Amino acid sequence: MRIGIVCYPTFGGSGVVATELGMALADNGHEVHFITYNQPVRLDFLSHKLHFHQVLIEEYPLFQYQPYELALSSKMVEVVKKYHLEVLHVHYAIPHAYAAFMAKQMLLEKGINVKVVTTLHGTDITLVGSHPTYKTAVEFSINHSDVVTAVSNNLKETTNELFHVNKEIRVIYNFIDIKKYEKAEDDDCNRIALAKPEERILTHISNFRKVKRIEDVIKVFYEVQKEIPSKLLLVGEGPERVKAENLTKKLKIKESVYFLGNSTEVTKILCYSDLFLLPSQTESFGLAALEAMAAKTPVISTNTGGLPEVNIHGKTGFLSNLEDVEDMAKNAISILKDDQTLARFKSNAYEHAKKFSIQNILPVYEEIYKSCYKSRV
Repeated sequence: MRIGIVCYPTFGGSGVVATELGMALADNGHEVHFITYNQPVRLDFLSHKLHFHQVLIEEYPLFQYQPYELALSSKMVEVVKKYHLEVLHVHYAIPHAYAAFMAKQMLLEKGINVKVVTTLHGTDITLVGSHPTYKTAVEFSINHSDVVTAVSNNLKETTNELFHVNKEIRVIYNFIDIKKYEKAEDDDCNRIALAKPEERILTHISNFRKVKRIEDVIKVFYEVQKEIPSKLLLVGEGPERVKAENLTKKLKIKESVYFLGNSTEVTKILCYSDLFLLPSQTESFGLAALEAMAAKTPVISTNTGGLPEVNIHGKTGFLSNLEDVEDMAKNAISILKDDQTLARFKSNAYEHAKKFSIQNILPVYEEIYKSCYKSRV
């Protein structure tokens, strides 16, 4: 099939999932066209069936904020017509689902019936989409998509609570390519540059937004390092980084905390890791937790949103109430205290992650695309 994928081309979970999905579809013989304002950060053009179409925005003094959704919908129309796309799969409701609706209407006037699949990822619903400024448009876009999916049962329930949805929302979990993590382990996983042999390595990866509660990550680590010699790797960039750096200085643990910035080598970093910390205020799914588990890294997380669907309490890690740093630290220490316990949690995390392998999820998306294609003719 010929499929267009619209996403944010960033390090965030929705962009990562969309990119990995597109590459897997291309590997499976489909022609995939990414439509966005920059090349997605994880996009690998080794396949000749992958294409990227940049959305360019002309700047006019008339506009205080340039109308990206107009440029995006116009680019969708252009790409659908030129390459005869059969499905547009848009990730994130704002502004992608709305722009896709506009593109579909313009194409219908030309006798082209492209189908729109919308995948809801989380903050497009819980934080942004539910805001009164956007709520009506988001609700409209969801109801006028041909197929709607959500990345967890929790997100599906939240969407139905916040919006009047007359479409069936199908839950399709986020996924990982388990083979990438197996390869990273097979490669030389030399962690000696980061920690001494007797030290544990704790890791957090995010976009450093307030919802990720980076200061709680540092507070948990502070308690852990009192009991167990440890290092903390913080991967990502965002508005909370300065606060995090200041807290490490205040707690006098600056030398034990490494700020690594954004990285495309997540699999290698997780290969070094013994424990992953994710004390988020909310996570619609928790892709970072799943990536950690695929790398045999157990997870300490909150019990909010879709996290309990990913991180199994007492098996792949532990769940704690929001802001309960003391409980998170206690659970972290219980996993890291001896090699045998850590090895058991690592094995459990990896075995559970295999259930979310892209090899299991990809056929589900292909079946959805095929059902859209059949309904066109």
